[in-house]
Amino acid sequence: MVLASSFLLIIIPWLLGLPLDEWTIRAVVLLVAAAPCALVMSMPVAMAAGIGSAGRQGILIKGGAHLEHLGAIRTIAFDKTGTLTCGIPEVTDVVPFTGSPEELLRLAAGVEYNSAHPLALAIVDRARYQGVVPAEVRDFQSLTGAGAKARIEETDWYVGKVDLFKKLGARLEQIEGAVQRFQAQGRTVVLVGNGQSVCGLLALQDRLRPGMREIIRELHSMGLRVVMLTGDHARAAEAVARELAIDDIRANLSPEDKVRAVQELERRFGAVLMVGDGVNDAPALAAATCGMAMGAIGSDAAIEAADVALMSEDLRKVAHALRLGRRVRRISRQNIVFSLILLAILIPSALLGALSVAAAVFIHEVSELLAVANGLRVRRPLPLSVIEVSTTLDPIHDGRGHSY
Repeated sequence: MVLASSFLLIIIPWLLGLPLDEWTIRAVVLLVAAAPCALVMSMPVAMAAGIGSAGRQGILIKGGAHLEHLGAIRTIAFDKTGTLTCGIPEVTDVVPFTGSPEELLRLAAGVEYNSAHPLALAIVDRARYQGVVPAEVRDFQSLTGAGAKARIEETDWYVGKVDLFKKLGARLEQIEGAVQRFQAQGRTVVLVGNGQSVCGLLALQDRLRPGMREIIRELHSMGLRVVMLTGDHARAAEAVARELAIDDIRANLSPEDKVRAVQELERRFGAVLMVGDGVNDAPALAAATCGMAMGAIGSDAAIEAADVALMSEDLRKVAHALRLGRRVRRISRQNIVFSLILLAILIPSALLGALSVAAAVFIHEVSELLAVANGLRVRRPLPLSVIEVSTTLDPIHDGRGHSY
């Protein structure tokens, strides 16, 4: 449009028989003054500086669009196991309904031996700790979001969620009391059986990550809604949600259910950031406005599907990334507004002949430098959050064994 307008400033006066010298100069001034270089540079400089700044903080952002999305987030959806919690669950109770605890552990560890799921690793570790040899299995099959299946001798055995056994047609009336008791304590219940009957259950519990309460509190202070999406039972999820003051929970979710939950949150509240670490989280990470994977401990599928990866297990980086995204959006908008105002002044001035070529070049180059300098402000360190201040101060010892 600028190029076409400049040609018209020459052609129309020529057709009208007006002197070309003055209008040719105005056409050249317009071509220089209206070239939108500052506008074009408004966002890329800030984006590049923001991605570099995030990288120095251990936050890998895969592109400028994802950094822009971080600045628009209104809701954060966290996976529970391995994200809000340490991802290292422990078997707290072994409850056989038939046979001995050792036999129950032998069957469960055999089925779960080839699985990489955190609950499976905990079951195998418990069997190893008690000196129980896992049963020999074949035809192992991972049931995504539900459990695992394997053949022991000539029988198919299952280890998984209560809902899995309901789908298999097992009668669970007699064990519902025990299941609900453990779930009310915030523990994850895993059943062991051959599909038609249940021979026992294992109760597992995971520890919350250190500082999670403060992290959630900081996210709330930023005006964000915090939601937990988990495949665990609702009672176990509610226990964690109460402790962390999470706004909303969605439990008993399969990977497909997590995708639908993310899409619903996006429709209701706006842009959604999904934070997860496992294979089950990968579809939701891809479906969210922006997906963030725990890069240090996350699965390859989660890291591949995510737009942002944390190079450590430090979830304080979530708030840092969001504040960085907001800063980038703010500075980019400043640059865009500045560039548009400048063009709104320069273009009429060029058309009216109020600018010389030298003045247009000077203003044009200065505006570019100002846009670049403003964009590079993104590289300045963000102020420490309350959490970072509290964890970087050296403790004070009073000489009596107490630290403050």
